[in-house]
Amino acid sequence: MIKDFGAGVGLLLRGFSLVFSSPKRVLVGALPAVITAVLMITGWVFLFTNIDSIAGWLTGFADSWSDTWKGVAEVAVGISVIAAGLGLSVLLFTAITIMIGGPFYEYISEEVEDELGGVPEAEQIGWWRGFLVGLRSTILLVGTSILFAIPLFLCGFIPVIGQTVVPVLAVCINGYLLGIELTGIPFTRRGRTFKQRRQILATRRGLVLGLAVPTYLLCLIPLAALVVIPAAMAGGTVLSHRLLNGNRATA
Repeated sequence: MIKDFGAGVGLLLRGFSLVFSSPKRVLVGALPAVITAVLMITGWVFLFTNIDSIAGWLTGFADSWSDTWKGVAEVAVGISVIAAGLGLSVLLFTAITIMIGGPFYEYISEEVEDELGGVPEAEQIGWWRGFLVGLRSTILLVGTSILFAIPLFLCGFIPVIGQTVVPVLAVCINGYLLGIELTGIPFTRRGRTFKQRRQILATRRGLVLGLAVPTYLLCLIPLAALVVIPAAMAGGTVLSHRLLNGNRATA
């Protein structure tokens, strides 16, 4: 697992090398991310300006408590909501960016795979099909993330564990889901279904986490996603190419 994780980090670094070797790839990859960034910033402004109201609504059960304990509950819930929103926003950012920029990222993926030897009889995704595929996977992945977020949210109230173990688990879970998203285009070009993608990636979870967890953490840095997502897409393409072409030992 540790060796695979390190190899996954290497795939992300290779993705940066592949993207930044061509100014055109940098521009093509950044454009959809810029559009998504504007949408996400708008959403975050709305969340922060209304967090008091949201926390108050979620802590309605504490209305009969003393002002001190009610305040503590509201602060704890507000922090948890922001943390959950932050985790979901990385997945949403990637998913929305891929949906908007399907042809852009397909271009990058095709160029990367051509350098790796090409894909015989590859399917052309196109914007509309890429959008629908991306929308479906987004709904499934975000839905899965929410299912995990609920128990993690509750565990966040456990002293010590809620402040140490839970954040690490949240990063790993959301990172892995992000890794599934990053490999969507190369799998779809080969006619593989979402279920098949999950099954194949599950055989090398360490690799997926090594690629996706650093990507997830880097995307938490404001505007870093503009360059991180294209690089991660290129790294995900390399990972998919190797796994789908049977080169699993060196993937």
